[in-house]
Amino acid sequence: MAENYVSLADVKVMLDAEGSKRELGTVQRSALEHSQSMVSLSAEDVKALTDDIRALSFVTDYAANKIGDILPRYPEDVRAIFAKERVNLSAEDVKQIIEIVGKYL
Repeated sequence: MAENYVSLADVKVMLDAEGSKRELGTVQRSALEHSQSMVSLSAEDVKALTDDIRALSFVTDYAANKIGDILPRYPEDVRAIFAKERVNLSAEDVKQIIEIVGKYL
């Protein structure tokens, strides 16, 4: 089974749509409340951001979605996202990511 990563903004859209059709369960309501409190960009903006981030050769789908969720503004935040990745980020790589995120804030 292939893994598909979705952003928190996409989760919010999906749960909002599902909630308009029927009552959400406890876990779904909790996930919706979390996404509503954490998401500051529209799903379209997050998609555009993650597409821009994916254009960088060293970024995985997982990392691109985490960047879209967290919107890192500082080098330490970017490095934390990549802590489990097998990538050695240069200062220039980190700067590129922060600049791309900055376009969407």
